[in-house]
Amino acid sequence: RSYHVNNMAGLAGGNSSAQRLIQYVVIRGDLQKALSWPLGAVITQACHAATAAIHLYYSDQSTVDYLRELDSMHKVVLEAADETSLTNLAETLKAAGVDHKLWIEQPENIPTCLALKPYPKELVQKHFKKFKLLK
Repeated sequence: RSYHVNNMAGLAGGNSSAQRLIQYVVIRGDLQKALSWPLGAVITQACHAATAAIHLYYSDQSTVDYLRELDSMHKVVLEAADETSLTNLAETLKAAGVDHKLWIEQPENIPTCLALKPYPKELVQKHFKKFKLLK
């Protein structure tokens, strides 16, 4: 069964699968600004984290629904100032029971990015209020 954001019958009936699912991705802004990583390397970190989160939570119903709508996936890419900001967010998400993947780049062994499994925006948006869109 396919679910669409504009499926008003599903929304009226309280079907949570009809809610817009969003995958949040948070990447360290200092990778490019202070550490001079090339843009491609920074984008690669976001790709790694997003792919890993989908893989880890592949059987989760929200992930299944998100992938079912392949041509209308929604992601929000935000910026964490630095490693401390990113790891603090990961700890907050873990304490709140929010499923995510903190990507640790190897062989450097440094946290670079994190991605959530797909969630209805209203369930997790509060955790990202202090982060701005990556520019």
